[in-house]
Amino acid sequence: MPEPLSPAGLRALDRAHVWHPYGPMPGRQEPLVVESASGVRLRLAEPAHGQHELVDGMSSWWSAVHGYNHPVLNEAARDQLDRMSHVMFGGLTHEPAVRLAARLVEITPEPLQHVFLADSGSVSVEVAVKMCLQYWRSAGRPAKQRLLTWRGGYHGDTWQPMSVCDPEGGMHELWSGALPRQVFADEPPAGFDAEPDAAYATHLRELIAHHADELAAVIVEPVVQGAGGMRFHSPAYLRVLREACDAHGVLLVFDEIATGFGRTGRLFAAEHAGVSPDVMCVGKALTGGYLTMAATLCTTAVAEGISRGEVPVLAHGPTFMGNPLASAVACASIELLLGQDWEQEVKRIGAGLRDGLAPAGDLPGVREVRVLGAIGVVQLDHEVDMESATRAAVREGVWLRPFRDLVYTMPPYVTGDDDVARICRAVCAAAREG
Repeated sequence: MPEPLSPAGLRALDRAHVWHPYGPMPGRQEPLVVESASGVRLRLAEPAHGQHELVDGMSSWWSAVHGYNHPVLNEAARDQLDRMSHVMFGGLTHEPAVRLAARLVEITPEPLQHVFLADSGSVSVEVAVKMCLQYWRSAGRPAKQRLLTWRGGYHGDTWQPMSVCDPEGGMHELWSGALPRQVFADEPPAGFDAEPDAAYATHLRELIAHHADELAAVIVEPVVQGAGGMRFHSPAYLRVLREACDAHGVLLVFDEIATGFGRTGRLFAAEHAGVSPDVMCVGKALTGGYLTMAATLCTTAVAEGISRGEVPVLAHGPTFMGNPLASAVACASIELLLGQDWEQEVKRIGAGLRDGLAPAGDLPGVREVRVLGAIGVVQLDHEVDMESATRAAVREGVWLRPFRDLVYTMPPYVTGDDDVARICRAVCAAAREG
């Protein structure tokens, strides 16, 4: 074992060589060095603003729903390591991946029956788009190759997903001239409980009808638009999309990477609307934050349509597809979630967020406070000062990652009431100083 590096030595090497997400090289902000993590706490290698530990208000970008160092997930990983950590999925199969696929089919909305295991959420969206394009090519309609989505969305950082992220004001605006040109509806009217806007429903129907001959699919994040702006919308618009897609021969894709596995108060956000897509993407919480993995599910009609084509295979095969270690942990994570009253835990956290974030509504510069499921959002009327907001949260003993005009939290489901209250105080402090 090499000698452990000091925190200062780690930061120096990090600054010299490590490119962090959404940052320049070298970075302008010094990252905090995490030494270990357990439950909902991140243990720092050295104190920051007087804090040795931080309550994680982000679930490590919405994935660590069971917290850290969970004995059930640790045991699943250790057991699988003793068997095999990886084997190629081409021409071979194994129990963890088969069990995972079968379980995903069981718990996702009907009639999703077939599962493609991918490396990450963004790759699962790439696979979903490829499925839809190939389905129509196999059906003899190759002109159906565009996608429709609504503004304010985010679907990942790889090529096709970038093309359906919001083209204005989003982080992918740089590539607008090079990306495939998709069809964009207006942002869905805000408010999960808001009365559906008939004019907007008509807008969606007319846009799908007008472009039907060139549309392969409609792709949206159901109920919650995540990294595009943490906006909530009425489930009624999902029903409008389902009806319009059926009427005009267009596939419907739901990106549940951020919303899946209980985050919105339903196991999958599509359940709020009582509709099912033709293709669904899941990820993030799939492995409880232990390993990178995602999945793209589709109906039998989509799978058989592709398999009847001139190229009767889905030509996609990641090296680590169906990784046994990730599959085993994902199976354990799903059973851990479903084996408890997760709905009550999400409701409990949501109630704590409503109470604790309410004072933020009176702060200067705050435009709106909103909560859905275990998601709490404070929207400012200005761009957040990331450094000041992060420092304010750390002083309260909490890790947050604000962006754009948002200070938000998605705590692990195991977060206790006292820690939920602490997270809320940190969000308010970050909003006040950011």
